[in-house]
Amino acid sequence: MSALTPYIQSPITLNQPSSEDLLAQTHNDAVIPDLPSGDLWVFGYGSLMWRPGFAYLESAQGRVFGYHRSLCVASWVHRGTPENPGLVLGLDKGGSCTGMVFKVATQNKAKVAAYLYQRELPTLVYQARYVNVYTPDGRCVNALSFVVDNTHEQYIKNKSLEELAVIVNSTCGINGKSSDYLLSTVEHLRESNIHDKHLESLANKVIS
Repeated sequence: MSALTPYIQSPITLNQPSSEDLLAQTHNDAVIPDLPSGDLWVFGYGSLMWRPGFAYLESAQGRVFGYHRSLCVASWVHRGTPENPGLVLGLDKGGSCTGMVFKVATQNKAKVAAYLYQRELPTLVYQARYVNVYTPDGRCVNALSFVVDNTHEQYIKNKSLEELAVIVNSTCGINGKSSDYLLSTVEHLRESNIHDKHLESLANKVIS
C-alpha cells in the first residue's frame, strides 16, 4: 500500500465543463447515488486504476468481496462496432476483486463524481454503486464503483475461454483492438502485482 500517494496534475481544470454540464452527458435514466459527507472514495478495477483522470489525496490497493473483474461487457464503440462488438471489463457478481481505491477531497468530490458518471454511464450497462473495500492495513472504506447490470443487452455471459478469445481476436473500435485492451489490462495489473488468473489465461490464448 502507498500510505499517501498524491496525484498532482488533474485533467479536471477550471476550463473544463462544470459538474452540471458533465452530468448532462450521463444517460438520462442512470441512477446517481447520493455523495457521502466528507471525502469520497472511488474503487477502480480496470483502466481507472492506472488512468483515473482526477486528483486524489491517497491511493491504496484494496479488495472487494461479492464481485469479480470480468471481460463481460460488449463494446459497440471503443473496442468494437454494433455489428461486431468487442469486449471490455465489468465488475460482475460473485467472488472477489483486487483493485485500487482513491480518496478524493471533499471540495472536489462533486466534480470528480460527475466526471466519473460521464465517463462510465453513457449507457446503462454499468450501475453506480457503493462497495466496501478492504485495504492491506486493515481499513474498510465505502467507495463509489461501477458494477455491470447483468440484465442489460451489453452484458455477455456463458462464454467459454475459447469463445471469448475469438471475440477478442477479431474486434476493433475507435480506441483500437479488443486484444490490445486485454493485453494492456493484464500488463498493468501485473505492474501492480495483481494476477488475474482468468484474464491471464485469456491473454495467453490471444497471444497464441
